[in-house]
Amino acid sequence: MSWGGIIHAFRDRLPLPANAKVITLCEGNTPLLPAPRLVAAMGGDFDLRLKYEGLNPTASFKDRGMTMAVTHAVAKGAKLVICASTGNTSASAYAARAGISSAVIIPAGKIALGKLTQALIHGAKLLPISGNFDDALNLIRQMSNLKEVEVVNSINPVRIEGQKTASFEILETLGQTPDFHFLPVGNAGNITAYWKGFCEAIPQGRRPRMFGWQAAGAAPLVDGHPVKDPQTIATAIRIGNPASGSGALTAAKDSNGRIDKVTDQEILSAYQLLAQTEGIFVEPACAAPVAGLRKAIAAGWIPKGSLVSMTLTGHGLKDPDTVLSLFPNAPSPIAPTLDAARKALGL
Repeated sequence: MSWGGIIHAFRDRLPLPANAKVITLCEGNTPLLPAPRLVAAMGGDFDLRLKYEGLNPTASFKDRGMTMAVTHAVAKGAKLVICASTGNTSASAYAARAGISSAVIIPAGKIALGKLTQALIHGAKLLPISGNFDDALNLIRQMSNLKEVEVVNSINPVRIEGQKTASFEILETLGQTPDFHFLPVGNAGNITAYWKGFCEAIPQGRRPRMFGWQAAGAAPLVDGHPVKDPQTIATAIRIGNPASGSGALTAAKDSNGRIDKVTDQEILSAYQLLAQTEGIFVEPACAAPVAGLRKAIAAGWIPKGSLVSMTLTGHGLKDPDTVLSLFPNAPSPIAPTLDAARKALGL
């Protein structure tokens, strides 16, 4: 049977309006990839599986939440869906699929190029603000009661319902429960959703220990207070006051896990290591848990033989500028001869 999207696959576990018209791009069913070369390069001795959410239709984990949010919006008769965004603007694609309008409030000048182009091509109305994501989210909250407008940020609980389905897929693919689950933390909806999914799928018994990773310059959950001006190369998690922060802290506490932070230098190193050992290209935010895993290995937190799953939230083409900043000098042209090519390649 062909894959029809997460609502089709998990309808009995999702809250849906009666007779809802499902808005889908056949999201979900993303691969869970083994990563032995990455583990070896980091000096670990365990089984790591990478849930590559960058292979969703708009190259982001957010598609799982948007199929639910836009399906609900259409059922309610909404004419416009709106969200505050650090750039993963999958809302615009699902709105286009549904035939309704979309608007995205973004921090001016702080959106990765790949994400900006997606919003534009899907016809979203872009509203840049002179502020950061937290300012955008505050504005969104004020708009939540406007007639015929549906807010589709993770403050909308059906977003969490859609995103929890990744946990179901991990358990079904593995046929067992991972010992740990690693993922990046920005607005904290994803770690909240994954924990909800694991708890629903495993009402009794052992669940994964949840390890969430923030960027050091945007680590309100680690530092214990909101960050007024968050700064990090990982734009998707450049959030100083996460809307689902309490859910993230609960997930870490109840699972005997942790929320921790990594520096931008550690993120960029992990970003390149993942691509060069496993051939997986992610946006910088996804490299936060990879850097966190390296930190956990060094600290002795991951016992030998463990089974570790990890969420990679978005594809690297979301943010091509970061790659180009790491390789600023284009290679010099060579003569189109065999000798010149052999010399350039050291053959």
